[in-house]
Amino acid sequence: MTQSQEKRALTRAGLWRWRRNPLRRGSDLVEAWVLLVAWVLAVVGGALVGATAAESADHTFEGQRAERRAVAATVVENARNAVDSKAAASRRVADDDLAWVTVRWRSTGGVEHTGRTQVAPGTRPGTRVTVWTDRHGVLTARPLDPGDARVEAALLGTMAAAFSGGAVWACAYGVRERLEQRRMAQWDEEWRRMDTRWGRRTG
Repeated sequence: MTQSQEKRALTRAGLWRWRRNPLRRGSDLVEAWVLLVAWVLAVVGGALVGATAAESADHTFEGQRAERRAVAATVVENARNAVDSKAAASRRVADDDLAWVTVRWRSTGGVEHTGRTQVAPGTRPGTRVTVWTDRHGVLTARPLDPGDARVEAALLGTMAAAFSGGAVWACAYGVRERLEQRRMAQWDEEWRRMDTRWGRRTG
């Protein structure tokens, strides 16, 4: 058998549920439709979900860049002491550990604020550092750069597409299992009727 003949044979075998034949059951046709719908939902639906999630994440990151702003703050605590306290609690400290210290800054209206942020070990009181605040003047994380935001949005979109596609196939697999159990039960019932018709029991 040539390769093309083998491909045609495999195609016919894969499409047997769609063709009329005396061996096809109603559950076989239902399974064929379940597989078709699952493919469409997994591919097309997954792509739409992924694109929507990526676009939503990109808008969120864009909003964070528009809302958050950098302000100059003054360290009011010795970072070395903060690192030493951390080391005493954990019995060790890595060279690249950052220290949580208290900083002070003024908002646009001149109101003084204090908060805690991370700085490099050894930062002395009075050192000026850059912190990020939201529209309410609360310390927050630095927003992602446009390039990093696009990468993060793409990753989130890919994960959403994979999750939605996997959920569809999990549901389809569950339906196939139920159909398979139903077919086996039908086979058992038909064998029992045949045994009764023949006047004997098998097994």
